Amino acid sequence: MSLDTWLIYLAAAIGLSLSPGPNGLLALTHGALHGRRLTLYTIAGGALGFVLVIALSMFGIGALLKTSLVWLTVLKWVGGAYLVWLGIQVWRSPPLGEGMAQAAAPRSGASLFRQGLLSAVSNPKAVLFFAAFLPQFIDPARGLVMQFVLMAGTFALVEILTELFIASAANRIRPWLQRTGKAFNRACGGVFVAIGLALPLRG
Repeated sequence: MSLDTWLIYLAAAIGLSLSPGPNGLLALTHGALHGRRLTLYTIAGGALGFVLVIALSMFGIGALLKTSLVWLTVLKWVGGAYLVWLGIQVWRSPPLGEGMAQAAAPRSGASLFRQGLLSAVSNPKAVLFFAAFLPQFIDPARGLVMQFVLMAGTFALVEILTELFIASAANRIRPWLQRTGKAFNRACGGVFVAIGLALPLRG
């Protein structure tokens, strides 16, 4: 992956991590209820879950590419359409802070880790997202394993840092999210729409 492609991927990963989702909600909730230290278990579980989902998506795509490279073009256009649809859904979604009271609140580190893991791997939207998102950045001329390590490692690090910030600032940012969350969601949704429209057109 070239540096410019990686930078685009990094920006998209940051946008995804900041957008409303189950793991962001868990980090916000557990940060407020249990503090940053215990919430590290939630964050670690979620990061592992996303690595597993990325592996499933990438190697499934890789198996398809062995059949025909035409599938990469098809996946890029179908994926771009899905990203546009997802951006519209994020644009219309309620502010993240509104669902905070509904999240479960386990107490042990193991249960927090398990909840973070299951939240990532049990969300079918995550699999659909990565199946749409990753083909935009896969280079069929390069080894898939190294691309997986780079993409999964980058996304996991971004997700950990983002959720750690959310958990650390949970009590302070919750009122802000409730006040300005709608505009924030629209900004994130706009990023996804732009990615969905622009990336399939790249060479």
